Amino acid sequence: MFLIDDLIWLSLKGMTGIAQEIHELADRELNDESFLQEKLLEVQLRYEMDEISQADFCRLEEELLARLNAVRQAKADDE
Repeated sequence: MFLIDDLIWLSLKGMTGIAQEIHELADRELNDESFLQEKLLEVQLRYEMDEISQADFCRLEEELLARLNAVRQAKADDE
């Protein structure tokens, strides 16, 4: 009986660890200024290499800049 309990407990701990990692990655993507700047450079490079259209570039750039400005504003508000 204890073996089954241990197996269930380990699987729950593993799922908790995975959920925590997903949360950290999502938080980083939404709130890390350097990550957003890196994404902006990536989008610009993809546009320059004709991997995405000008419309897609403008849309992605606008979204990333809005997120970057929100992060910067939140940091300014905290200070």
